[in-house]
Amino acid sequence: MMKSIVLHPIVRVVVLLLIVATPKPAFSTTSAGDAVSGAQKAITCAACHGEAGVSSNDLWPNLAGQKPGYLIKAITEYKDGTRKDPLMGTIAKTLSAEDIKDLAAHFAGLAPKK
Repeated sequence: MMKSIVLHPIVRVVVLLLIVATPKPAFSTTSAGDAVSGAQKAITCAACHGEAGVSSNDLWPNLAGQKPGYLIKAITEYKDGTRKDPLMGTIAKTLSAEDIKDLAAHFAGLAPKK
């Protein structure tokens, strides 16, 4: 038979404070983006990353099939300067949070290169 564990009220408060005080990312990595809208916005991206999200150049990554959270994080970091690339930084600065989520939804929905 298992005994139930009773936490001291102070321990409960400390645990709650730790949960509330845990830093959250400065951006949301949850994708609620619109893939159809993202496809329209991805026209510029196709120049380097390919129309189907598969780059023909080894210097530029494939975006097709990437996880939306990863794409949102990466594009946001280009936008805020955490990640450095002159071209991507310039392009990302023009994108809204909604644009970024839409692009992430679009590329996440494409078939990755096999």
